[in-house]
Amino acid sequence: MKRLWTGLLRLVALLVISGLALQLYFLARVALMIVVDPQSTTFQRSEIWRLARDQHRIAWTQAWRPYAQVSKHLKRAVIVSEDANFLGHEGVEWDAIEKAWERNQRAQALTERVNEQLRQRQARAAERAEKRGRPASAVPQAQLREARLRGGSTITQQLAKNLFLSSEQSLMRKGQEIVITFMLETLLSKQRIFEIYLNNVEWGEGIFGAQAAARYYFGIDAAQLASFQAARLAVMLPAPKRFEKRPNSPYVMERAGTVAARMGAVEVP
Repeated sequence: MKRLWTGLLRLVALLVISGLALQLYFLARVALMIVVDPQSTTFQRSEIWRLARDQHRIAWTQAWRPYAQVSKHLKRAVIVSEDANFLGHEGVEWDAIEKAWERNQRAQALTERVNEQLRQRQARAAERAEKRGRPASAVPQAQLREARLRGGSTITQQLAKNLFLSSEQSLMRKGQEIVITFMLETLLSKQRIFEIYLNNVEWGEGIFGAQAAARYYFGIDAAQLASFQAARLAVMLPAPKRFEKRPNSPYVMERAGTVAARMGAVEVP
């Protein structure tokens, strides 16, 4: 029995030491960003691998631009669209996380009810087909829906996730994201956090950063983006791959108008 407890204590100690070592690794990486621009993020590398595996091509367009060479219109638009209190919080908006969790729970419950109805219709259609002498496999498969989940993450949290973590939804990953968020807010200025974010955030499949987005969608440099162009790019951030297919959709244009109207009152780092 004593040997068992000794083994368990050693295992716990090993896990604690491993956890601390991982945090020190993240802390060192964040500290390095005070002077060194990150060349890629975990999210970007996973996207490159996905495209190489699924589409047999490597798609990665990115060109770093210093903070001063990114349009002030884009900075304002992104803050309006993604994190209106960016300058006021310390990395995490707890109320926003709670509200997002509640919204997502309702969205998942609603989606599951709709999918259950679709499965039942599919089953009834298969039964009718079999009664008529047709194979059930001849019935078109029901297209199940996916819940559209919304995050309550701040710009700093988004950066923490993209820099180091996977996209899986779990309490452990969320906890690690919050720890890295506090590291970023402690060691880096708001301007530096925003600069790294603007140069690495996804704006379409294989399109990363403000410069690549400005060139892809408008054929200009990031410094030249006008107010409404910046608003259109900011609106795309929650779902860039979806909006890339229809960058001029009524939703994007209407939402961009709302963002543009609010930009004048926003302060930037």
